[in-house]
Amino acid sequence: MTFSITPLVAALVLFTLAGEAALGTPRSSAWGWNPTVGFPTPMVLPLFFSPPNSSLRSMPSSPPAHLHRRDLMEKSSSSLNARMRLYDNLLTNGYYTTRLMIGTPPQEFSLIVDTGSTVTYVPCSSCEQCGNHQDPRFEPDMSSTYEPVKCSRSCTCDAEEKQCTYERQYAEMSTSSGLLGEDMVSFGMESALQPQRAVFGCETSETGDLFNQHADGIMGLGRGELSIMDQLVDKGAINDSFSLCYGGMDVGGGAMALGGIPLPDDMVFSRSDPVRSPYYNIELKGMRVSGKKLDLNPRVFDGKHGTVLDSGTTFAYLPKEVFIAFRNAIMKTIKLKQIPGPDPNYRDICFSGAGSTDVSQLSKFFPNVDMVFDNGQELQLSPENYLFRHSKVHGAYCLGVFQNGNDPTTLLGGIVARNILVTYDRRNERIGFWKTNCSELWERLQLNGAPSPAPSAFENSHTSQGLSPALSPNGPQSYSLPGDYRVGVITFDISLSVNYSDLEPHIKEFTRLIAHELEVDISQVHLMNFTSAGNSTFIQCAIFPSASSIFSNKAAVGIISRLTEHRLQLPANFGNYHLVEWNIEPPKRSWWRAHLLGVVVVCIAVATLFSFSIMMLWNLRRRGPAAYSHVGTAFPEQELQPV
Repeated sequence: MTFSITPLVAALVLFTLAGEAALGTPRSSAWGWNPTVGFPTPMVLPLFFSPPNSSLRSMPSSPPAHLHRRDLMEKSSSSLNARMRLYDNLLTNGYYTTRLMIGTPPQEFSLIVDTGSTVTYVPCSSCEQCGNHQDPRFEPDMSSTYEPVKCSRSCTCDAEEKQCTYERQYAEMSTSSGLLGEDMVSFGMESALQPQRAVFGCETSETGDLFNQHADGIMGLGRGELSIMDQLVDKGAINDSFSLCYGGMDVGGGAMALGGIPLPDDMVFSRSDPVRSPYYNIELKGMRVSGKKLDLNPRVFDGKHGTVLDSGTTFAYLPKEVFIAFRNAIMKTIKLKQIPGPDPNYRDICFSGAGSTDVSQLSKFFPNVDMVFDNGQELQLSPENYLFRHSKVHGAYCLGVFQNGNDPTTLLGGIVARNILVTYDRRNERIGFWKTNCSELWERLQLNGAPSPAPSAFENSHTSQGLSPALSPNGPQSYSLPGDYRVGVITFDISLSVNYSDLEPHIKEFTRLIAHELEVDISQVHLMNFTSAGNSTFIQCAIFPSASSIFSNKAAVGIISRLTEHRLQLPANFGNYHLVEWNIEPPKRSWWRAHLLGVVVVCIAVATLFSFSIMMLWNLRRRGPAAYSHVGTAFPEQELQPV
């Protein structure tokens, strides 16, 4: 394969975006969990270059301005959006994922949300070089609506010149290639947006970190003809905007929306110039640590690609000058003891002594950081926006901000966006920021008329009576509970592809994850039985009501829907997950309820007998004590009274 000099230089530059650990060797960009140290190596999945034959030739490497200033007022007046849940977290996985359904009937996949790339792709059933990922591979023959994108002059064709192909290479030099196909793409039952036809990649080969990752593929949200965003906007299905909201340090998950949503009045904006860079950029001009401005020339944030936001990157990477100033200001402010990092291969900057404090209390030990934009607006970052937990020392935290090698690009990864709603308002060429609790995003935005979570296709045949199937307008089966049905407990059996001896030390964490994924309190989750079978563990779980003896129908359907439709999104260190069986049971009658009538009768009889006895004793006491005489005592004869 031959490359022009410009893409080659770009590749070399972007390769450095993997970054270096503070004062140490370059940190690996492998995704996911490092089993030797229990620490996630940072994920860098953003800035890529596309060789001339990598995709549709009509897609420019640097999109022209008019492509992003197109007037869609008449064509895209829809206020619909695709509301979707986010899963996983930075510490365990290094990325955030969402669930996307492709085909008819739908085939479900876990995809990394990536604002730094364009193609959405999943492993194809014909792939000979694809890793073992979370879900089964996509089978085109099983979808009645699948069509290959036929070979034409506007694309790179396969060897047989029958079908268009794609090829992508990422900053850490992993690659993905395959065929382009078109099918129905649906966004889950919480989405008001109906399924849409879209072009996606059916992956036939992957290398590097892509091969080893737990997630199935990538959901490209960047700019470009193959981007899922551009396709939906061009169809007029949504407005030219999307939003991401990552959960906090100890929570993970979050929410996203493709299309416009109501924007808070106090949202902070920065201009995002599509001509300046093919990536989503902001005009950062300064930083403050604990209220004190760093002594930096504003132009330092404008090197190469400027300041880039990328959801596919785990941490933040700053130009050398900015990093040194930031590091020194942080270390000057923090009074805690500095300790070695969790991985001896990297000289992470870590501090101990924060104790068991929760995230909301970190500001007592670590300073807030302000980002100052060109328009004078500021965004305050909390400590969780630049720290990660030390995986080996309790109460210790490390800087999640690193030097970006010799590259002058400022790269802000997912850590910076924790508990911040980030709206990519592409139509108005701006990006907005709003600090919020991302796990409560929809409630806080108060979306009037927005769809609430609904039950989805239940494919499990081991259900209790009382669930009545009803065909939804979109085709897949959904279920509802009769109004008079009472749910007392929800049970399910799952299988994890991990040995019980490896799972046992993490039972508490597993219980917490189950509670988080099903959106219940941890006290409601009961793990009733563990069975080890070789390298797998079979677990029986039960979810009980929080306060009353029964679930509301809405709550029960919500739990069942999340359990079966979205599946449990567990970290890679818990292995692959398989739902074996689920069931609902009515509230169990206690011994008192079962024998209530008999208990009442006995109580009445005892009360009656007790009352009668009290009355008898009372009457006897009123008569006074009777005279007592010994037997044989002589009594004076009584005189007979005359008749």
